[in-house]
Amino acid sequence: MMASHWMRSSTIATSEESAAGSGRTLSRTREFEHGSVSAFVVLLVVVIFALMGLVVDGGSALTAQQAASDEAQQAARAGAGALSVDALRSGSVELNDQAAVAAAEAFTVTSGHPGSATASSGVVNVQIHYRLPTVILGVIGIQSLQVSASASAVDVQGVTEGSR
Repeated sequence: MMASHWMRSSTIATSEESAAGSGRTLSRTREFEHGSVSAFVVLLVVVIFALMGLVVDGGSALTAQQAASDEAQQAARAGAGALSVDALRSGSVELNDQAAVAAAEAFTVTSGHPGSATASSGVVNVQIHYRLPTVILGVIGIQSLQVSASASAVDVQGVTEGSR
């Protein structure tokens, strides 16, 4: 009976030693991991802001890109409507290059995003470039996004192929 008692106390002592030993091991491990949760939370917050920025500012950039494209197309059409009065009086349709450039650039200024225009061989080309300020991506260092668009237009007369 005594031997079994000795075994029990030995077992209890061994359990206490392992508990004390693992307690020391845990405290050493905790010393090395102190602050690791803080770094993870900071990294997670940065990633969440980046994703929110992609959604919010990316959506704004797509909308601005479409608006810039529409503005460039309308400006090119406005320029293509600037025909030479002298050519019309003589019976031909020709573009007045200077008036076309002036009309296209005036349209871009009126639309809020000044652009540049060129006209040659009856074709008016318009380019619009501007930067869109970001709302959320500024937190991670991206202050603005580039928006660019270009369009061309020609003035057509009479019946064109394919229309009925």
